[in-house]
Amino acid sequence: MSNLICVLNLQVIYILKVKLLIKTLVVFIALLLIAVFLFVPSYIDNQKNVVLENVSLPEVSPEALDLHQSLVIGDWHSDSLMWSRDLMKENRVGHMDIPRLQKGNVALQMFTTVTKAPSGLNYETNDANTSDDITKLALVSLWPTKTWTSLTERSLYMSARLHSLAEENPKDLAVVTSKKSLSEVIERRKTNTKLVGALLGTEGSHALDGDLNNIEVLYDNGFRMMSLHHFFDNKLGGSLHGIKGGGLTEFGREAVKQMDQLNIIIDVAHSSEKVVEDVLALTDRPLVVSHTGFYGHCASPRNIPDNLMIQIANEGGLIAVGYWDGAVCEPTLESIAKSIDYGVNLVGADHISLGSDFDGSTEVPFDTSKMIYLTQALMDVGLSDENIAKVMGGNMLRFLEENLPD
Repeated sequence: MSNLICVLNLQVIYILKVKLLIKTLVVFIALLLIAVFLFVPSYIDNQKNVVLENVSLPEVSPEALDLHQSLVIGDWHSDSLMWSRDLMKENRVGHMDIPRLQKGNVALQMFTTVTKAPSGLNYETNDANTSDDITKLALVSLWPTKTWTSLTERSLYMSARLHSLAEENPKDLAVVTSKKSLSEVIERRKTNTKLVGALLGTEGSHALDGDLNNIEVLYDNGFRMMSLHHFFDNKLGGSLHGIKGGGLTEFGREAVKQMDQLNIIIDVAHSSEKVVEDVLALTDRPLVVSHTGFYGHCASPRNIPDNLMIQIANEGGLIAVGYWDGAVCEPTLESIAKSIDYGVNLVGADHISLGSDFDGSTEVPFDTSKMIYLTQALMDVGLSDENIAKVMGGNMLRFLEENLPD
């Protein structure tokens, strides 16, 4: 009898130990998941979006400070909506948030939505069928489940985020979708210089999920600029960094026509040379290259030939210069300013703008709060105050005034 009791006691002890082990595993897994969802997105953001240390910044003159405060500053490209950080708080991570835009005296900011990025992406060749980093980011950042499989839903999720921020913070942020709303932002900034006018654009029209009807869906949700490509070929045609380098497909031609009908600004950053040529031949509306450099200044596979830049400018387009090594070779203020100066000499000051590619997995010499240093750097390379005003945002404002829907 005593032996039976001993056996039963051992069984009870074993069951209790198993239950304790299961509970411990559950707690461990729960803590691991919490750590993943809380810290992994921030860790990735911190690793990908770097402000370089030990970068020389020029001494700001009183003349530069006065000029900077008088400027309407605009930037054609930032991927900040992709990341989990609170954009209404000044962060130590990444390149941009609303407080830092305000510190930099930025009036107009285009927020672009990244919906797909193949693992191992580079400027030479990328296969669209490789593992997608944005799917992974969507999972660890707890984006809505429908974004896990739909690129259109990813753009809509990021646009909804921007609209919510503007609704909750009307003194700091306003979404611009028309000439009228743009005019209202510029007028309000006369008494509230902290107000930022935000616009929405796509980073590649794979965000259409292969359905032309989604052009209007995105338009109805505030998108006023659409780039055709990112790092890989898609249904519209070839990427500058894809496999085939082809021109517009029939689907791509129809997409461009529908974008034109809605007065959506077409962005040819990342598009193949043949696509750029095809779009120039197809549309009468001016194009934007939202973040780039000039091949003649920086012979990088990221930059299309100068002759195409000249054609874009001749048709009234804008070329927005970026701040990272792929665009300007050396990620320094001096190199950025020299790239801008090169562009002014190549196509004229009326066709040069800013396209930082902030928060686009780039390493840059300053964040958006320090735009004053770019004003100084442009003065240092000899640009006139008039041309600095055009480049820093005057051209962007004029372009939007002429090309946004009524």
